[in-house]
Amino acid sequence: MEKVSITQEIAALTGPFQPRDLATPNDTILRLARLHGEFPWHHHDEDELFLCWDGTFRLDLADRDPVTLHPGDIFVVPAGLEHRPFAETPAHALMIERPETKQYGN
Repeated sequence: MEKVSITQEIAALTGPFQPRDLATPNDTILRLARLHGEFPWHHHDEDELFLCWDGTFRLDLADRDPVTLHPGDIFVVPAGLEHRPFAETPAHALMIERPETKQYGN
């Protein structure tokens, strides 16, 4: 395993909603993505952890109040819950997911 610079990885991102895998601790993947605009509604069969690295973004949740994340905030979307990230301006998020987690959901 080599050291990973999140700052350098952010600079290498080519656009919004194109995640980059950074590390694979245990049975999970640490993914990085730029969020900008509205991602489609979807759900996963497993939990998904979001950590706001920079900027601000909102997680719209089906039948629940949306959750706004600021740098340093963490939120876990429970398995099966329809959700969509939305960012008015570019923001970056780290996600901890299982390797089988599909970007657009199940």
